[in-house]
Amino acid sequence: MRQMATYDLMETIRNTNQWMGATARTLASYPAFALFSNPAIQWMAAWGEVAERSFERMNAKPDWGIRSITCADGRDHLVNIETVVERPFGDLLHFDVSGREEQPRKILLVAPMSGHYATLLRSTVISLIPDCEVYVTDWHNARDVPVSAGKFDIEDYTLYLVDFMRHLGPDTHVIAVCQPAPLTLAATAYLAEEDPDAQPRSLTLIGGPIDPDATPTDVTDFGRRVTMGQLEETAIQRVGFSYPGVGRLVYPGLLQLSSFVSMNLDRHSKAFNDQILRVARGEASDHDAHNRFYDEYLAVMDMPGEFYLSTVERIFKNGEIAKNEFVVAGKPVDIGKITKVAVKTVEGANDDISAPGQCVAALALCTGLPDSMKASHLEPGAGHYGIFAGKSWRNNIRPLVLEFIDANSGKKKPTPANSNAA
Repeated sequence: MRQMATYDLMETIRNTNQWMGATARTLASYPAFALFSNPAIQWMAAWGEVAERSFERMNAKPDWGIRSITCADGRDHLVNIETVVERPFGDLLHFDVSGREEQPRKILLVAPMSGHYATLLRSTVISLIPDCEVYVTDWHNARDVPVSAGKFDIEDYTLYLVDFMRHLGPDTHVIAVCQPAPLTLAATAYLAEEDPDAQPRSLTLIGGPIDPDATPTDVTDFGRRVTMGQLEETAIQRVGFSYPGVGRLVYPGLLQLSSFVSMNLDRHSKAFNDQILRVARGEASDHDAHNRFYDEYLAVMDMPGEFYLSTVERIFKNGEIAKNEFVVAGKPVDIGKITKVAVKTVEGANDDISAPGQCVAALALCTGLPDSMKASHLEPGAGHYGIFAGKSWRNNIRPLVLEFIDANSGKKKPTPANSNAA
């Protein structure tokens, strides 16, 4: 009850702040106030609008917002999002382009389960759809998963990836972004021993903590400082009575968001102060740069408690992937068994979450893979977000990744399509 009361208290605080924002906006918009030229009233209306929108977004899953793309034939084609594999903790989605021939590149984009929804990769998906058949792992908010569905830790996560790869078949090219990189590497090694014919053709790991100790950051330092008992006591709560997952142990999204914001508090404070002033001056819009970013950034999801704790303990503290000592369902996973899957790593020189050196460590673990099937790229000046969704991804990294995929596809290189998504 104590943990459930705390969970419900956080939701009550969020709801109250949303209500206060709506109240301030409505009160300041009362027609009688138009008789008075008072900047404070305009500021109150602007604060209310920004506050209401911000706290409302924390409780909603963003829409993919990908409706159509323009293909090489010059025509607009509708994009249908189909669920091809449905599981309790996550689905496999396919972005099917109507009226277009199936593309030779089949890509499985593994989204992180790290507080944000898979829609964080929206711009990555948009950049790949014109030239590829894109599949994405869509992880569910743990508060919506009934306790009867059982646990979900990093071994379960790995087995989900194994099932998704088996479903898509051996002509798949896997791209793992950030958090899932070590577990995607483990899933590939698991398949190499248990079901070699189901292995993907290539594996691209982007900014993932394969060896967190290779280059320590604030994230890895935190994992070292805090004991598992302290972490469980301070971070894990039980879902409250308002959701289907009532009673489930989770790392709440709102608690995660407070950690995200505290890491760059000055920058976020300035961004919201500037937005309030823009709204007061009538310079803001529903889809301006601030709203586009924070509509996604503030939308957080609860993480299964056992998944979060096992990630910290086994990936960061014990370094099981880095030491090639990972075990799934009682079976040791030997990364050296990967002999047919080409592996590429991508890192950002300015990545302060998964610093350079952490991801490229995967190549040294692939002892059974010839050097000709290994590749790495360090993007100058790129931070964590930029290596999979920013300008660095669009202009430099995406072409290199597609070139790597084509080189290891065993098929004729496709003709790139100059297209835009709407």
